[in-house]
Amino acid sequence: MIEMQHIHKTFNSGKANEVKALNNVSLTIDKKEFLVIVGSNGSGKTTLLNMIAGAETCSDGKILINDIDVTSLPEYKRSKWIARVFQNPLSGTAPDLSVIDNFRLAALRTQTKKLSIGINTQFKNKVKEKIALLKMGLENKIEQPMGTLSGGQRQALTLLMSVMDETKILLLDEPTAALDPRSANIILQTADWLIKEYQLTAILITHNLKEAHLYGNRLIQMSEGIILKDLNAEQKNNLLLNDLFGWFA
Repeated sequence: MIEMQHIHKTFNSGKANEVKALNNVSLTIDKKEFLVIVGSNGSGKTTLLNMIAGAETCSDGKILINDIDVTSLPEYKRSKWIARVFQNPLSGTAPDLSVIDNFRLAALRTQTKKLSIGINTQFKNKVKEKIALLKMGLENKIEQPMGTLSGGQRQALTLLMSVMDETKILLLDEPTAALDPRSANIILQTADWLIKEYQLTAILITHNLKEAHLYGNRLIQMSEGIILKDLNAEQKNNLLLNDLFGWFA
């Protein structure tokens, strides 16, 4: 599904503040795999995610999605495969537009420029049905401006919007970092359900080791631009939480 071949990324090359964010990283992520990535600040986690999303270009190496070389493709041209949820609930939505308008924009994300998706009764009912799955009562607020909702509510809706089209890859960039514990729990439970329900390939970056231990079927630790540990499903299932904390002791 996703293949990264000998990826290098250097910021400020040749300058005094040069940073080697990724150093010869090779990684294959299979279809329907839910990969969790942990690591200290500056370990290369977000840079790796940016490489896959197309938000950053690699200094060297190759990236393939479904055996298609996307190394030179910009972010917007990868959107037909990839949806991303950021740690800031204000990102990824239009706060002044209504909930239903935001869902329409999300549905258009992978469509052609015909802008053929309108807000009719059928579309509204479809959106309401999806939102009702959250059990947050938001299906009754689809005409409300997105910016008036809480951070947790916006993140939950952003997750749902990410699967409104033909998305196959879901990138979760510390989606609970700015949320209270209850909202964070709802978001990750929702994400886990959506990943399984829509058979998505997913990557979660988190600093919360309890989340890393609980979710996903593969676990990677990054450090100084390299992959330090890579645990498959069986190894992850056998990993004790205290052992995971020990990685950072």
